[in-house]
Amino acid sequence: MRKFLILCLLFGTACGSNTSNATSAPLTLNPYLTMTSTATASQPDGLVVSVTTPLPSPTPFTYTVKSGDTLGQIAQNFNVSLSALMAVNPNVNPNAMSIGQTLKIPSQQNSSSESTPTPIPFPVKQIVCYPTTDKGMWCFVLIHNNSSNPIEDVTAQITLIDANGKSIASQTATLPLDILAPNSSMPLIAYFVPDIPINAKPQVQILTAIQIQPNDPRYLPATLQNTSFKVDSSGLTAQVNGQVALAASSSSAAKTIWVVGTAYDESGDMVGVRRWESTTPLSAGSNLPFSFIVSSIAGTISRVEFAVEARP
Repeated sequence: MRKFLILCLLFGTACGSNTSNATSAPLTLNPYLTMTSTATASQPDGLVVSVTTPLPSPTPFTYTVKSGDTLGQIAQNFNVSLSALMAVNPNVNPNAMSIGQTLKIPSQQNSSSESTPTPIPFPVKQIVCYPTTDKGMWCFVLIHNNSSNPIEDVTAQITLIDANGKSIASQTATLPLDILAPNSSMPLIAYFVPDIPINAKPQVQILTAIQIQPNDPRYLPATLQNTSFKVDSSGLTAQVNGQVALAASSSSAAKTIWVVGTAYDESGDMVGVRRWESTTPLSAGSNLPFSFIVSSIAGTISRVEFAVEARP
Protein backbone atom coordinates (compact mmCIF):
# COMPACT_ATOMS: atom_id res chain seq x y z
CA MET A 1 0.00 0.00 0.00
CA ARG A 2 1.04 3.56 -0.80
CA LYS A 3 4.62 2.45 -1.16
CA PHE A 4 5.46 3.42 -4.71
CA LEU A 5 8.73 5.02 -3.56
CA ILE A 6 9.97 2.17 -1.38
CA LEU A 7 9.60 -0.99 -3.46
CA CYS A 8 13.36 -0.88 -3.92
CA LEU A 9 14.94 1.81 -1.74
CA LEU A 10 18.58 1.57 -2.56
CA PHE A 11 21.30 4.15 -2.03
CA GLY A 12 23.94 3.47 -4.62
CA THR A 13 24.02 1.78 -8.01
CA ALA A 14 23.32 -1.88 -7.27
CA CYS A 15 19.73 -3.09 -7.23
CA GLY A 16 20.04 -6.84 -7.34
CA SER A 17 19.42 -9.84 -5.12
CA ASN A 18 21.49 -12.99 -4.70
CA THR A 19 18.48 -15.25 -4.24
CA SER A 20 16.50 -16.75 -7.06
CA ASN A 21 13.21 -16.85 -5.17
CA ALA A 22 13.06 -13.19 -4.23
CA THR A 23 13.00 -9.84 -5.94
CA SER A 24 13.40 -6.20 -5.05
CA ALA A 25 11.21 -4.32 -7.52
CA PRO A 26 13.30 -1.73 -9.36
CA LEU A 27 13.02 1.94 -8.59
CA THR A 28 15.07 4.61 -10.30
CA LEU A 29 16.60 6.93 -7.71
CA ASN A 30 18.41 10.09 -8.65
CA PRO A 31 22.00 10.05 -7.38
CA TYR A 32 22.73 12.08 -4.28
CA LEU A 33 24.67 15.30 -4.56
CA THR A 34 27.49 14.36 -2.18
CA MET A 35 28.24 11.78 0.43
CA THR A 36 28.02 13.99 3.52
CA SER A 37 28.75 17.69 3.25
CA THR A 38 25.46 18.87 1.79
CA ALA A 39 23.08 16.56 3.59
CA THR A 40 21.07 18.36 6.23
CA ALA A 41 21.98 17.28 9.73
CA SER A 42 19.66 15.31 11.99
CA GLN A 43 17.16 17.80 13.33
CA PRO A 44 16.36 18.56 16.98
CA ASP A 45 13.03 17.62 18.49
CA GLY A 46 11.90 21.24 18.21
CA LEU A 47 11.31 20.76 14.49
CA VAL A 48 8.77 18.01 15.09
CA VAL A 49 5.48 19.89 14.80
CA SER A 50 2.63 19.07 17.13
CA VAL A 51 -0.30 17.23 15.57
CA THR A 52 -2.50 20.17 16.56
CA THR A 53 -0.43 22.62 14.51
CA PRO A 54 -1.53 22.98 10.88
CA LEU A 55 1.13 22.88 8.19
CA PRO A 56 0.94 24.63 4.81
CA SER A 57 -1.00 22.76 2.12
CA PRO A 58 -1.58 19.53 4.04
CA THR A 59 -2.38 16.40 2.04
CA PRO A 60 -5.47 14.25 2.81
CA PHE A 61 -4.55 10.65 3.56
CA THR A 62 -5.88 7.37 2.24
CA TYR A 63 -6.12 3.76 3.37
CA THR A 64 -5.60 0.62 1.29
CA VAL A 65 -7.99 -2.25 2.01
CA LYS A 66 -6.36 -5.42 3.37
CA SER A 67 -7.63 -8.97 3.72
CA GLY A 68 -10.31 -9.19 6.43
CA ASP A 69 -11.13 -5.48 6.46
CA THR A 70 -14.68 -4.21 6.81
CA LEU A 71 -15.84 -0.64 6.31
CA GLY A 72 -17.09 -0.49 9.88
CA GLN A 73 -13.75 -1.72 11.24
CA ILE A 74 -11.85 0.86 9.18
CA ALA A 75 -14.11 3.65 10.44
CA GLN A 76 -13.56 2.50 14.03
CA ASN A 77 -9.77 2.27 13.59
CA PHE A 78 -9.60 5.84 12.29
CA ASN A 79 -12.10 7.13 14.87
CA VAL A 80 -14.48 8.46 12.22
CA SER A 81 -18.16 7.75 11.73
CA LEU A 82 -19.23 5.10 9.23
CA SER A 83 -21.52 7.60 7.52
CA ALA A 84 -18.65 10.08 7.08
CA LEU A 85 -16.41 7.36 5.65
CA MET A 86 -19.12 6.31 3.21
CA ALA A 87 -19.80 9.93 2.27
CA VAL A 88 -16.25 10.51 1.02
CA ASN A 89 -16.22 7.13 -0.76
CA PRO A 90 -19.58 7.14 -2.59
CA ASN A 91 -18.47 4.59 -5.19
CA VAL A 92 -17.36 1.99 -2.65
CA ASN A 93 -19.67 -0.95 -2.03
CA PRO A 94 -19.20 -1.85 1.67
CA ASN A 95 -20.24 -5.43 0.93
CA ALA A 96 -17.85 -5.93 -1.98
CA MET A 97 -14.57 -4.22 -1.15
CA SER A 98 -11.50 -5.69 -2.82
CA ILE A 99 -8.02 -6.09 -1.38
CA GLY A 100 -5.85 -3.21 -2.55
CA GLN A 101 -8.78 -0.83 -3.01
CA THR A 102 -8.01 2.72 -1.86
CA LEU A 103 -10.35 4.56 0.49
CA LYS A 104 -10.34 8.23 1.37
CA ILE A 105 -10.24 8.92 5.11
CA PRO A 106 -12.23 11.96 6.28
CA SER A 107 -10.03 14.76 7.58
CA GLN A 108 -9.96 18.53 7.96
CA GLN A 109 -8.54 18.76 4.48
CA ASN A 110 -11.41 17.11 2.56
CA SER A 111 -15.00 17.94 1.79
CA SER A 112 -16.49 15.96 4.66
CA SER A 113 -15.36 18.57 7.23
CA GLU A 114 -14.79 15.72 9.71
CA SER A 115 -12.02 16.15 12.28
CA THR A 116 -8.70 14.45 11.64
CA PRO A 117 -8.29 11.17 13.54
CA THR A 118 -5.75 11.60 16.34
CA PRO A 119 -2.69 9.35 15.87
CA ILE A 120 -1.29 7.48 18.84
CA PRO A 121 1.82 9.18 20.25
CA PHE A 122 5.32 7.87 19.57
CA PRO A 123 8.80 9.42 19.59
CA VAL A 124 10.54 10.78 16.50
CA LYS A 125 14.22 9.86 16.85
CA GLN A 126 15.75 11.46 13.77
CA ILE A 127 14.92 13.70 10.80
CA VAL A 128 17.35 13.93 7.89
CA CYS A 129 17.18 15.05 4.24
CA TYR A 130 19.59 14.43 1.38
CA PRO A 131 19.67 16.55 -1.81
CA THR A 132 20.03 14.87 -5.21
CA THR A 133 22.08 15.96 -8.22
CA ASP A 134 18.99 17.17 -10.06
CA LYS A 135 17.96 19.37 -7.09
CA GLY A 136 15.41 16.97 -5.70
CA MET A 137 15.50 15.79 -2.09
CA TRP A 138 14.87 12.59 -0.14
CA CYS A 139 13.73 12.98 3.47
CA PHE A 140 13.62 10.38 6.22
CA VAL A 141 11.91 10.49 9.62
CA LEU A 142 13.05 7.77 12.01
CA ILE A 143 10.22 6.85 14.38
CA HIS A 144 10.08 4.43 17.30
CA ASN A 145 7.14 2.34 18.47
CA ASN A 146 7.53 2.32 22.24
CA SER A 147 4.18 0.64 22.87
CA SER A 148 3.51 -3.05 23.52
CA ASN A 149 1.37 -3.44 20.38
CA PRO A 150 2.12 -3.02 16.67
CA ILE A 151 1.04 0.17 14.92
CA GLU A 152 -0.07 0.48 11.29
CA ASP A 153 -0.83 3.13 8.68
CA VAL A 154 1.82 5.46 10.04
CA THR A 155 2.15 8.60 7.93
CA ALA A 156 3.65 12.03 8.45
CA GLN A 157 3.63 15.32 6.61
CA ILE A 158 7.11 16.62 5.81
CA THR A 159 7.24 20.31 4.93
CA LEU A 160 10.47 21.83 3.63
CA ILE A 161 11.31 25.35 4.84
CA ASP A 162 13.76 27.68 3.09
CA ALA A 163 16.32 29.98 4.76
CA ASN A 164 13.64 32.67 5.18
CA GLY A 165 11.26 30.33 6.96
CA LYS A 166 8.97 30.05 3.93
CA SER A 167 7.29 26.76 3.05
CA ILE A 168 8.68 25.30 -0.20
CA ALA A 169 6.86 21.99 -0.57
CA SER A 170 5.03 19.31 1.41
CA GLN A 171 4.85 15.55 0.97
CA THR A 172 3.30 12.65 2.86
CA ALA A 173 5.95 10.24 4.15
CA THR A 174 5.21 6.53 4.63
CA LEU A 175 6.89 3.45 6.12
CA PRO A 176 8.44 0.72 3.93
CA LEU A 177 6.16 -1.76 5.77
CA ASP A 178 2.48 -1.55 6.65
CA ILE A 179 3.18 -2.13 10.35
CA LEU A 180 5.81 -1.18 12.91
CA ALA A 181 6.45 -3.85 15.54
CA PRO A 182 6.58 -3.04 19.28
CA ASN A 183 9.86 -1.60 20.58
CA SER A 184 11.30 -1.11 17.10
CA SER A 185 12.27 1.78 14.81
CA MET A 186 11.79 2.41 11.10
CA PRO A 187 12.03 5.42 8.77
CA LEU A 188 9.16 7.25 7.13
CA ILE A 189 10.22 8.23 3.60
CA ALA A 190 9.29 10.97 1.12
CA TYR A 191 10.80 12.34 -2.10
CA PHE A 192 10.60 15.98 -3.21
CA VAL A 193 10.88 16.73 -6.92
CA PRO A 194 13.18 19.56 -8.16
CA ASP A 195 13.83 22.40 -7.57
CA ILE A 196 14.58 22.20 -3.86
CA PRO A 197 17.20 24.53 -2.30
CA ILE A 198 20.15 22.61 -0.92
CA ASN A 199 19.73 24.23 2.51
CA ALA A 200 16.02 23.40 2.89
CA LYS A 201 15.07 22.24 6.39
CA PRO A 202 12.30 19.76 7.23
CA GLN A 203 9.38 20.13 9.61
CA VAL A 204 7.27 17.10 10.49
CA GLN A 205 3.66 16.57 11.48
CA ILE A 206 2.42 13.08 12.29
CA LEU A 207 -0.83 12.43 10.42
CA THR A 208 -1.90 8.86 11.16
CA ALA A 209 -0.86 5.97 13.41
CA ILE A 210 -3.21 3.21 14.51
CA GLN A 211 -2.50 0.72 17.29
CA ILE A 212 -3.59 -2.85 16.51
CA GLN A 213 -3.71 -6.07 18.49
CA PRO A 214 -0.79 -8.53 18.23
CA ASN A 215 -3.09 -11.26 16.85
CA ASP A 216 -4.61 -9.15 14.06
CA PRO A 217 -5.53 -11.74 11.36
CA ARG A 218 -4.30 -9.48 8.54
CA TYR A 219 -0.70 -10.05 9.66
CA LEU A 220 0.96 -13.41 10.26
CA PRO A 221 3.43 -14.32 13.07
CA ALA A 222 6.72 -14.07 11.17
CA THR A 223 10.14 -13.61 12.78
CA LEU A 224 13.70 -13.16 11.54
CA GLN A 225 16.47 -15.66 12.25
CA ASN A 226 20.23 -15.75 11.71
CA THR A 227 20.38 -12.19 10.39
CA SER A 228 23.83 -10.92 9.43
CA PHE A 229 25.49 -8.24 7.36
CA LYS A 230 28.92 -7.82 5.79
CA VAL A 231 30.18 -4.36 4.84
CA ASP A 232 32.47 -4.15 1.79
CA SER A 233 35.90 -2.51 1.79
CA SER A 234 34.46 0.89 0.83
CA GLY A 235 32.14 0.89 3.84
CA LEU A 236 29.29 2.02 1.62
CA THR A 237 27.62 -1.31 0.79
CA ALA A 238 26.43 -4.12 3.05
CA GLN A 239 25.37 -7.59 1.98
CA VAL A 240 22.60 -8.72 4.34
CA ASN A 241 21.32 -12.25 4.87
CA GLY A 242 18.98 -14.18 7.09
CA GLN A 243 15.82 -16.25 7.24
CA VAL A 244 12.13 -15.46 7.64
CA ALA A 245 10.38 -17.99 9.88
CA LEU A 246 6.59 -18.38 9.92
CA ALA A 247 5.23 -19.82 13.16
CA ALA A 248 3.68 -23.28 13.01
CA SER A 249 0.60 -21.77 14.68
CA SER A 250 0.02 -19.43 11.72
CA SER A 251 -3.54 -19.58 10.43
CA SER A 252 -2.38 -19.67 6.82
CA ALA A 253 0.61 -19.51 4.51
CA ALA A 254 2.22 -16.15 3.85
CA LYS A 255 1.85 -14.90 0.29
CA THR A 256 3.32 -11.45 0.94
CA ILE A 257 6.68 -11.35 2.73
CA TRP A 258 8.73 -8.18 3.14
CA VAL A 259 12.05 -7.63 4.90
CA VAL A 260 13.48 -4.14 5.45
CA GLY A 261 17.13 -3.40 6.15
CA THR A 262 18.00 0.01 7.59
CA ALA A 263 21.68 0.96 7.69
CA TYR A 264 23.24 3.28 10.28
CA ASP A 265 26.67 4.86 10.65
CA GLU A 266 28.84 4.92 13.78
CA SER A 267 26.97 7.97 15.11
CA GLY A 268 23.63 6.20 14.85
CA ASP A 269 22.46 8.27 11.87
CA MET A 270 20.42 6.46 9.24
CA VAL A 271 22.35 6.22 5.96
CA GLY A 272 20.49 3.65 3.85
CA VAL A 273 17.23 1.71 3.48
CA ARG A 274 16.07 -1.12 1.28
CA ARG A 275 13.03 -3.41 1.17
CA TRP A 276 13.22 -7.00 -0.09
CA GLU A 277 10.11 -8.84 -1.28
CA SER A 278 9.73 -12.60 -1.70
CA THR A 279 8.08 -14.12 -4.74
CA THR A 280 7.75 -17.49 -2.99
CA PRO A 281 4.93 -18.22 -0.49
CA LEU A 282 5.93 -19.43 2.97
CA SER A 283 3.94 -22.18 4.69
CA ALA A 284 3.33 -22.33 8.43
CA GLY A 285 6.26 -23.78 10.34
CA SER A 286 8.71 -23.14 7.49
CA ASN A 287 11.70 -20.87 6.86
CA LEU A 288 12.63 -18.77 3.82
CA PRO A 289 16.14 -17.37 3.20
CA PHE A 290 16.71 -13.79 2.08
CA SER A 291 19.75 -11.97 0.73
CA PHE A 292 20.04 -8.43 -0.61
CA ILE A 293 22.26 -5.36 -0.63
CA VAL A 294 21.84 -2.13 1.34
CA SER A 295 23.96 0.85 0.25
CA SER A 296 24.84 4.08 2.05
CA ILE A 297 24.64 7.67 0.89
CA ALA A 298 26.06 9.44 3.91
CA GLY A 299 29.08 7.54 5.17
CA THR A 300 30.36 4.19 6.39
CA ILE A 301 27.81 1.58 7.40
CA SER A 302 28.29 0.45 11.00
CA ARG A 303 25.16 -1.64 11.60
CA VAL A 304 21.96 -2.81 9.94
CA GLU A 305 18.58 -3.22 11.64
CA PHE A 306 15.96 -5.57 10.24
CA ALA A 307 12.15 -5.69 10.20
CA VAL A 308 9.72 -8.20 8.70
CA GLU A 309 6.09 -8.33 7.66
CA ALA A 310 4.08 -11.32 6.42
CA ARG A 311 0.49 -11.35 5.20
CA PRO A 312 -1.87 -14.03 3.86
